[in-house]
Amino acid sequence: QVQLVESGGGLVQAGGSLSLSCAASGGTFSRYNMGWFRQAPGKEREFVAHIKWSGSSTRYADSVKGRFTISRDNAKNTVTLRMNSLKPEDTAVYYCAAAPMSSIGPALGDYDYWGQGTQVTVSS
Repeated sequence: QVQLVESGGGLVQAGGSLSLSCAASGGTFSRYNMGWFRQAPGKEREFVAHIKWSGSSTRYADSVKGRFTISRDNAKNTVTLRMNSLKPEDTAVYYCAAAPMSSIGPALGDYDYWGQGTQVTVSS
């Protein structure tokens, strides 16, 4: 059983930056691929970014490509989402999630464990 706790959300002006962190416990972190998802009010949860267990491969939604960077530290059991050039449409609750090593990224159903989420609000 893996527990995930996100932190780092907040209010930022458009064009600004934020870093989200997700701390994992209760499992072997390096055996999981990790993802970030987000859910805006009235919308479905959507894929943001994915990183393989080794950190050797990443994948991004087109809407964040070039602005967001996912990284992980297996020694510290953490995964980070660095968000630059934020836009009002990035406003959402952001969730980290853990998936088996066979997962490739975007499918919510691939992820077995989810955090509680952290709110990101981007003002115009």
